[in-house]
Amino acid sequence: MSNKGSAYGKPAGDTDFRKKYDLTEAAERAAKREAEEKEERKARYEAKLAGKKYFKPLTGTETETVARNATQDFSRLVGTSTLVPAGSGVGKRGRGAGFYCEACDLTFKDNKQYIEHTNTLQHQRATGHTGQVKKATVEDVRKRIDILWERVQEEKKEETVDLGKRLEVRKEEEEKEREERRRKRRELEERKRLKKEEELKIKTEYGDDVRIEGEHEEEDMMAAMGFTGFGSTKMK
Repeated sequence: MSNKGSAYGKPAGDTDFRKKYDLTEAAERAAKREAEEKEERKARYEAKLAGKKYFKPLTGTETETVARNATQDFSRLVGTSTLVPAGSGVGKRGRGAGFYCEACDLTFKDNKQYIEHTNTLQHQRATGHTGQVKKATVEDVRKRIDILWERVQEEKKEETVDLGKRLEVRKEEEEKEREERRRKRRELEERKRLKKEEELKIKTEYGDDVRIEGEHEEEDMMAAMGFTGFGSTKMK
């Protein structure tokens, strides 16, 4: 078996396809990570003794905190289900059932807690922000007002266009309704005309003594009640 070559033209070995590791480099990374974790544990302990909350130190690459431009659409989650592996989350730590923050590796049971968490300094630091908001200058305020004014004007234009479209659609619907009523009236008048022509044709063929359906109903009802007519009682 050892004399057989592999598909790559060289003798096959047990370790040919295994990943090669640099043990020295791996040891250095492990030592660095352990030192960082030790330093963080020390800083957390000192912050706890001082009655403060620990935050990771800034690296200098963070940006200033800005207002959120996008809104959280939680309604799309209504009626949905998510599979959560057993033991994946302990308390708030880890991905569990609820609203998960990937940056902080925390899970919250309702959307209110999640939104409040996104406003905390912990989340700001984890997402690469300093937690400090830039103080706006007069020029920044003016620019912001101009942007908002332009947005309001655009919304008014869209609203005007939408209103015109709605009025146009409503006008077309009313015209269709009137046309439908006219069509029904024409059909009713046509049926009456055909029925009258049929009655005249029957009387022409069979004479005035023939009984047309519905024509003598009133006279038959009066005869059944004993009334033969309402002649004049005036004496001559």
